[in-house]
Amino acid sequence: MIRSLLAFGIVLTFAPGLPALAQTPVESRPPNAVGQQPQLPDQTRAPLPAVVTEPQLSVIARELPQLWALEFLPDGAMLVTAKEGRLFIVNGEGIVGPDIGGVPQVDAAGQGGLLDVALAPDFETSNQVFFSYAEPREGGNGTSVARATLVRDSNGGGHLEGLEVIFRQMPSYASTSHFGSRLAFSPDGALFITVGERYDASVRVEAQDVGSGIGKVFRVDRNGAAIADNPFVGTADALPEVWSLGHRNMQSAAIDSQGRLWTVEHGPRGGDELNMPEAGKNYGWPEVTYGIDYSGDPIGEGITAQTGTEQPVYYWDPVIAPSGMAYYEGTMFPEWSGAFLVGGLVAQSVVVLHMGNDRVVAEERVPLGARVRDVKVAPDGSIVVITERRGQGSEIVRLTATP
Repeated sequence: MIRSLLAFGIVLTFAPGLPALAQTPVESRPPNAVGQQPQLPDQTRAPLPAVVTEPQLSVIARELPQLWALEFLPDGAMLVTAKEGRLFIVNGEGIVGPDIGGVPQVDAAGQGGLLDVALAPDFETSNQVFFSYAEPREGGNGTSVARATLVRDSNGGGHLEGLEVIFRQMPSYASTSHFGSRLAFSPDGALFITVGERYDASVRVEAQDVGSGIGKVFRVDRNGAAIADNPFVGTADALPEVWSLGHRNMQSAAIDSQGRLWTVEHGPRGGDELNMPEAGKNYGWPEVTYGIDYSGDPIGEGITAQTGTEQPVYYWDPVIAPSGMAYYEGTMFPEWSGAFLVGGLVAQSVVVLHMGNDRVVAEERVPLGARVRDVKVAPDGSIVVITERRGQGSEIVRLTATP
């Protein structure tokens, strides 16, 4: 169903080449950080599109453990990670296969566990899969990425062969928070890895240190080695795998039609950010941020802009609590072409960001009544999401166009 806001007497504006807009933003609650103002035009509280899409919802699978990510296999089945450290396949009819063997041990306390999964660009011939997880280590834990060959069996399951850890976020740290993590392959085959800054004030400052793996985007090849043209290759005391720095906790990442990485990261109390991380750029955390601390105090000096740091493309205050992200190029929802679809844990919706000239020109939300953990575009152009309710496990839900 498509609902026009004209019926509600809402004034519309028009710009050439962009969707018609309502003047009313989807977010109407007061911000947490009273007095903070955006540094750029149209940087927050974008208006609704004039036409709001209301998809039809259907449940593919229910009564699942707490899931974290899914990826479509070439035959349309879904490879799914469960936070507790399980990996399994769900077919198109919603039948859940047996656990896939060979998954490494994970630290599932707090925000840890088995996290994202991505298929190798040549999966149809290599059967290689990559996944990120909270790895238990001496003295703590950290986000690691492993690769393995997926060997499927006739019972809907299978096992992993040749598992190899190709990347470890260092240093290790004893915390149950802010592991990130999402994986995204660019068209040239490079693997982007997003991680968190481990939450605690004593360690989050390392997000500003290019010699630390805290609070970074990394860019590596399939073996985990730094790409030769990474921005800090050859820089003394810097990690050559680092692509960008100054990030908080990135649980959303997607590649757009131009092959560029976009991320959405959790801010503090207010300050979730949409960024297009560029090589060598500093995105500010924890020295520069929108929002405030959970205590109500400012973060650092409470500044939202500083020379040498990048402004977010867009930010939310109050937060949506982002997790999962997809770039839409399907045909089922032509009105969403070129939009980013972001999962909202607190927003309990799919947050649709309509883009124009690399800016957010409109924002709408598809309410699901549950926390949205991951978002993917299915081969037929429908949207498939993982939802969760605290203490009640997860469901896999499909969004289709309403007849």
